Amino acid sequence: MEPLVFQNGRLIPASQAHLAIYDAGIVQGVTVTDMTRTFHHKLFRLSDHIDRFYRSLKYIRVDLGLSKAEFAEASEQLVAHNSQLLHPDDELGLISFATPGEYRMYAGTGPSGAPSSPTLVMHTFPLPWELWASKLQHGVHVITPSIRHVPPQCIDPKIKYRSRMHYYLADKEATLADPQAVALLLDLDGNVTETAAANFLIVERGTIVSPTQRNSLPGVSRQVVIELAAELGIPFVERDIQVFNVINADEAFLTGTTSCLMPVTKINGLSIGSGQPGPILERLRTAWNRQVGLDIQQQILDGAARRLGL
Repeated sequence: MEPLVFQNGRLIPASQAHLAIYDAGIVQGVTVTDMTRTFHHKLFRLSDHIDRFYRSLKYIRVDLGLSKAEFAEASEQLVAHNSQLLHPDDELGLISFATPGEYRMYAGTGPSGAPSSPTLVMHTFPLPWELWASKLQHGVHVITPSIRHVPPQCIDPKIKYRSRMHYYLADKEATLADPQAVALLLDLDGNVTETAAANFLIVERGTIVSPTQRNSLPGVSRQVVIELAAELGIPFVERDIQVFNVINADEAFLTGTTSCLMPVTKINGLSIGSGQPGPILERLRTAWNRQVGLDIQQQILDGAARRLGL
């Protein structure tokens, strides 16, 4: 049995899924996307991810002809099947992406330059515990590259899209300084924004500080942090921050769909706070564990050890 992929209304074997070379996602990089993950093989905050996906679709003027309820049902069917192929303690990431479809002129099926019917694909992958275990324990080193974030005047950051050459180049540049580093992009004014895969947050004197959403994606996991912080009585504010603020912060961390919370302990070679994961992060992680009914960090550490044969 092999994993299935949902493509244009059908569940098909992954080996049969393909994207046409004339698709707008290939020709122009016109692709909106979203991602969620499972806990106990059940999708987490699926409705939030679907809502954001449909807002992105509306922004690029693509109508899938599929209701949110139908989209959710297809997502759950796909995950239910593909989860059967997993180790019981592993989890799936679910990727959804859509494009305007194939360009008829390029495909030789008509003179119009407009795309045909939209392309919609959903597929899964096992979450890669082994890539995160060391970073969970010791923290991420973020580096601010020369590549800057796309200005909101060009593409609104509230849309989640796959035209991500700037992220690719930024990460390539960051790894020249440290092969394990992650690029933290700045905007054109030198304000901190986000990484390619996560929102970035710092802690100053017991308050969680987030960059403004003018230049970064309103992450679903970031919203979970806001909710957990409110439950725990931890202040949360949003404002412009610069590298100076990060260097002098008490803590820093990433929040994203896959690993949920990831400590950041260095920026541009300098330690942040104690240089170790901090107490605010630990409080958030404990609360998140209660919400999903498992120890997320331990699951990652145990899964990494199992896969690496340790």
